[in-house]
Amino acid sequence: MADGGVLGAVLAGGRSTRMGTPKALVELAGRPLISYPLAALDDAGIEAIVVAKPDSPLPPLKTRIVREPELPLHPLAGVLAALDAVGGRAVIALGCDMPLVPPPLLEWLAGLDGTTALIELRGRVQPLLARYEPRAAAPLRAALARDESATAAVLGLNPRVVGEQELAKFGDPELLAFNVNTPEELERATRLLHREK
Repeated sequence: MADGGVLGAVLAGGRSTRMGTPKALVELAGRPLISYPLAALDDAGIEAIVVAKPDSPLPPLKTRIVREPELPLHPLAGVLAALDAVGGRAVIALGCDMPLVPPPLLEWLAGLDGTTALIELRGRVQPLLARYEPRAAAPLRAALARDESATAAVLGLNPRVVGEQELAKFGDPELLAFNVNTPEELERATRLLHREK
């Protein structure tokens, strides 16, 4: 069971331009795509919220929904909205389009007390699969005001960077952060889920 001081935030405020339809509603193996990261958080014992724009369509959910401001259109706006909404708790952020994140990885991130931590794959950090401490809110707000990239903003937090060697204990690092942005990636996710069964 994960630390009760940590909350999971499934981010569903993206524009879904490459998918062509709202990703939270996309069906993967008979379930809404957003249900997979929510289930992973539940399996890890981490309380969850969903963060989305005011007009972001969502399937019926039993999870608390936090509506982030319409602007800015920035990948980290949802992270900041989550930090603002959870009353001084750390946040584990993950995208609604990440169906393969294993619960043990989320539980491990939850246990990194006092540390902002980012996953790094192929030399690129993943701002939307990360742990953010409450103190990250102020520098993230300043970075958004400067319209910094998500990568620059999160690296400015001096985070712990979790590389592929450390991630390998949770499975294939390439699949842990696999996200579904296109119909082709949705088909691949379907194949990967069937392979896991």
